[in-house]
Amino acid sequence: MKIGIAADHAGQALKAALVEHLREKGHEVKQYGTPPDPDDDYPLIVRVLADAIVRGEVERGIFTCGSGIGPAVAANKIAGIRAAVVDNEWSARDAVEHIDLNLLTLGERVIGDELAKSIVDEYLGAKVQGGRHERRRKQIEALEAGTKVTADSTQGMRRGV
Repeated sequence: MKIGIAADHAGQALKAALVEHLREKGHEVKQYGTPPDPDDDYPLIVRVLADAIVRGEVERGIFTCGSGIGPAVAANKIAGIRAAVVDNEWSARDAVEHIDLNLLTLGERVIGDELAKSIVDEYLGAKVQGGRHERRRKQIEALEAGTKVTADSTQGMRRGV
């Protein structure tokens, strides 16, 4: 799989460990961002990675920083991105299966390298599920597009479920 990865100054060590892990697993890794600087701004760095995902340059992305929270919030402002900060394997798998997560954010100050590698393996190994999850993804897309989401806006959609 072709994976994009980026980090701000607080996620550099975890990023390096993950790049090595991904390559050992046979993934093609494309790195994004600028050299680390204590004054770097994660919204600008995550934007470059998110745009690459939206353009199809990479299949999925990973961003590392101190907590993972800010980049997830920033990335979710970009149409076509579904980002989440994850700190366990189950959530990584579930996020792909249910919402087709395409940008994983991880906090170097929150989790260690080995847990991060395990989370990344689950994230990359998970497959998107259909059924009710597809219906809900369509509802999310409607919200993203500013379209009113109702029971009739997509065939089979149910309000409030």
